[in-house]
Amino acid sequence: MDTPLSTVAVVGLGTMGTGIAEVLARSGRTVIGIDISGAAAQRAAAALDAATARSVDRGRIGEEERTAVLARFRTHRDLRAAAAADLVIEVVSESYAVKRAVVRELDAVLRPGAIVATGTNALSVTRLAAESAHPERVVGMHFFNPAPAMRLVEIVSSVLTAPAVVEAVTALARALGKEPVAAGDRPGFVADGLLFGYLNQAAAMYESAYASREDIDAAMRLGCGLPMGPLTLLDLIGLDTARTVLEALYAESGDRLHAPAPVLRQLSDAGLTGRKAGRGFYTYTGPGSGGTVPDRLTPRPSHRLATGREVRTVGIAGSGTMASGIAEVFARSGYRVVLAARSPARARDARDRVARSLARSVAKGRTTAEAAEGTLERIDPAGALDAFADVDLALEAVVEDLEVKRGLFAELDAVCRPGAVLATTTSSLPVVVCARATSRPEDVVGMHFFNPAPVMKLVEIVRTVLTADEAHATARAVTATLKKHPVDCGDRAGFIVNALLFPYLNNAVKLVENHYASPDEVDAAMRLGGGYPMGPFELLDTVGLDVSLTIEKVLHQEFREPGLAPAPLLERLVAAGCLGRKTGRGFREHAGR
Repeated sequence: MDTPLSTVAVVGLGTMGTGIAEVLARSGRTVIGIDISGAAAQRAAAALDAATARSVDRGRIGEEERTAVLARFRTHRDLRAAAAADLVIEVVSESYAVKRAVVRELDAVLRPGAIVATGTNALSVTRLAAESAHPERVVGMHFFNPAPAMRLVEIVSSVLTAPAVVEAVTALARALGKEPVAAGDRPGFVADGLLFGYLNQAAAMYESAYASREDIDAAMRLGCGLPMGPLTLLDLIGLDTARTVLEALYAESGDRLHAPAPVLRQLSDAGLTGRKAGRGFYTYTGPGSGGTVPDRLTPRPSHRLATGREVRTVGIAGSGTMASGIAEVFARSGYRVVLAARSPARARDARDRVARSLARSVAKGRTTAEAAEGTLERIDPAGALDAFADVDLALEAVVEDLEVKRGLFAELDAVCRPGAVLATTTSSLPVVVCARATSRPEDVVGMHFFNPAPVMKLVEIVRTVLTADEAHATARAVTATLKKHPVDCGDRAGFIVNALLFPYLNNAVKLVENHYASPDEVDAAMRLGGGYPMGPFELLDTVGLDVSLTIEKVLHQEFREPGLAPAPLLERLVAAGCLGRKTGRGFREHAGR
């Protein structure tokens, strides 16, 4: 099929259809926009007008080009307007009945050789193709929102699709400046299959009142570098759409992690479908608006109003990268730091690591030599925990081993003065077990920094059932002075970030294990379709497959969900010593480790 696909009809002028129409018109193609709603057609034309005006204001295009783009887009309310199209992209509501009706009606409208592309992200492309009198011309072409910005397009072929059709739409995607990724016909394909499980777990986490919507969103933005938090993203996608996709995923997999969280049904049934309705998890200034307004929230818990204790001197136990990074963060903020290790030599080595980090900051112009010198002077290395006798806050950053941490907290209890706050940086172990190793569990709190500590802005503040209001308030207040963002969470495996991140990583491994996609395809899908800074396999190799497996096992043991069981492929790679970048081999080969 050698059609240039120069005339394209877009059926359904919602947010996604409007974005696709803009991409096509900007690429020089004639675009026929079709929607049964006259208001939707008007909104689409207005959106393209506004988008091109912004491009002129920013110097990206001239007025002549803007005029040409607008002239290439015309709207209609009748599907017969698609008769002149080489390609029809349908992005009507995610309903099998609605899409089937469109596909069947197009049979009577389109000329021979025209292609029909469905934008579904949850329904079977094969089933839709079978509804057509010409199933060989039906293909999936799944854009991501916002279509003008997101580079990924998943090309989904069924067993009925002609290879030439796949080649034609793949070439079109490249011509539009997009990155096409081939996907098999299963609900969610690659990107949404991974994304919606994560979003569903975030909705369930919010519904259980484990953490606030703001803390969940901030944790994933700041802890993982995501472009937006999961609840904000759900509002953008539409809670009704998310529910439909998850129901399809659950029907396919039977994994309870894909069973839609009840809050999605409750909100969507109430018409609170997200940004398009003006209210979802957040309340917006109006339907379709991105601006949020305050709404009625449950009053803040009283512990947030507690007064924290004064902290001037901080003790940090540990000699590794995390311990030295946290020491640098506190010393930069003016705190006196005692950096204690198992020997004076190890403590000096940790302080030297801080010195090298500060030197790099000076070389890059991020700080001055005088400030770096002052920071280093505020760090006192010590070879024993006895040096913590007068600290106001003692924070451990030793190996992620519960017995080691319990022993350390018993020592801190004996050494630290009454009233000192004792904190653990654990990322997966129960904080309350550390607390019970002391005679003052009310003074123990979790402060989970992220690596590298000097760079990452997030700190998860973990309150156990025994933590006193004052100790919790102290941890929050101190975190704020470090110019970090504190988020509150309870004492359960994974806290916020790891509890949402690692099931997503585990599901990515299962996709590869089941030969649905390659690591490269999955990474490309999540970087280009989800806006993730790293694909899941890049991240797994960076974190370490052994560390990832340990966290997966902790999550599985805590929640007893079959879907959280570590993927066998991950276990086999760890058993073989393929741990990622640190060993030179994980899901990929790494040179110069």
